[in-house]
Amino acid sequence: MKYLFYPGCSMQRSAIPYMDSLLAIEDHLGLELVEIEDWNCCGATEYSSINRTASHALVGRNLALAEKMSNGANSLVAACSACYLNLSKTDHYMQEDDIFNHRINDALSSGDLQYDPGSLDIRHALDVFYNDIGIEKIKEQVVKPLKGLRLAAYYGCMVVRPDVQDKFHDPEYPTVLEELLEALGAEVVDFPMKTHCCSGHMTQISAETAYELIRRLIYGATRYDADMLVTLCPMCQLNIDAYQNETNRFFKTNYQVPILYFTQLIGLAFGIDPVKLGIGREFVDSRPALAKIGVEIEEELPIKKPKKKDGLPMPEMPAKNGRGD
Repeated sequence: MKYLFYPGCSMQRSAIPYMDSLLAIEDHLGLELVEIEDWNCCGATEYSSINRTASHALVGRNLALAEKMSNGANSLVAACSACYLNLSKTDHYMQEDDIFNHRINDALSSGDLQYDPGSLDIRHALDVFYNDIGIEKIKEQVVKPLKGLRLAAYYGCMVVRPDVQDKFHDPEYPTVLEELLEALGAEVVDFPMKTHCCSGHMTQISAETAYELIRRLIYGATRYDADMLVTLCPMCQLNIDAYQNETNRFFKTNYQVPILYFTQLIGLAFGIDPVKLGIGREFVDSRPALAKIGVEIEEELPIKKPKKKDGLPMPEMPAKNGRGD
C-alpha cells in the first residue's frame, strides 16, 4: 500500500517518537510512505486568523507538490492532527468556493504550481490503519499482547471535527482508536473526554486556562484508573506530557500519567524494541506503566534540548541609514 506522506514540522522535532514509531511499524503492515519533496509548514492554527488567503496558499503549496508526485497514489497521509485538518480544510474550501480556489491557485502560480482541488484524498494515519490496513491484519502481527494495560484513547479536538468525509464515524464519540487498541490486547477504559481540547497553544497565552484544561484530562483518565493516555496528535502529546508537572505545581496535585502515541503501542505489541519506538523520550516516564506488561527499557533516551543555533532565527530591527546602528 503506497501513500504520499506529509510529515509536518512537529514530527521533525517535538514529535520525533511519533515519526520513529510510524517508520518502525511501516514494513510490518506493508505500508510505503513516500514523503512529499520540499514540503513546508502547514501554518499550524493561528495564521489563518491573520491572512486567510496567504495561510491557505501555504497549505495549498503542499497539496500542489503532492499532486505533482501522485503518479496514481492519490492518498495524502498526515499523522499530525493539525496538519491533517489544515490540508483537509484547504482542499475542501477550494472545492466549495470557485473564487477562493482562483485566489489560492493565483498565489501558487508565482511558484509555477497549481492544485486541482479534490484530486487528492486527504487521510489521517489513524484512518489508514483502521480502514485500509484493518483490525484483523493488525491482530495478525501482534506477538506481545498488551494484556493488563489499561489505556484511555485520546483523539483531541482537531482530527474528528470537522470530519468532512466521515472517516471516524462519530465526531463526538468515535471508537476507532479504541478498537485498534483492543486489537493489541489492551484493556480500553471508558474516557468521555476523548475529544476534548488539550489547550492547544493556550500554554503560551493563558497558562492558568491551559493548566485547567490539561488537569481535566488527566483527572478524567485517573478516575477510570487508566495507566496512560494514548493519542494521535503531537500537540496533545506535548501539552499533556511536557506541561503535566507545571499543572501539578499549579493545582498542588501529583499526577503522573504518561501519554504515548498509538503507533508506539502498536510497535510494542509487534515486539519492536521500545527504544526504536522512541519510548523513553517522554517527560512523564512511561516505564512504571509498561512494567505491568513486562516491558523493560534497557536504554534510556535523553530528552534532547535544541541548541540555540538550531532554533529559528530571531527577528532583527532593520538597519538605520544602511549602517546597522
